[in-house]
Amino acid sequence: MWKLEKSQNGGSLVFALCGRLEQEQLPELQKILEAESEKQKVVLDLKELKLVDQAVVMFFAQCESSGIRLENCPAYIREWIRRE
Repeated sequence: MWKLEKSQNGGSLVFALCGRLEQEQLPELQKILEAESEKQKVVLDLKELKLVDQAVVMFFAQCESSGIRLENCPAYIREWIRRE
């Protein structure tokens, strides 16, 4: 199970992801991010994210290349992104 909390930080919209995020939840998250990233800068705060699968790691890599910043990214996710 995962949870998404939205907040504003200066000129950026911050989405804090919590819990376990898997491929099945990605379409919902993508839809939210696409709608918001057209309006302002988006940050994904991964501090409370506990578990992800490979599809989510690939999604995070795509997010970074499209200008979405990953904040508080756990070391194991960062390393996995580097390997992909």
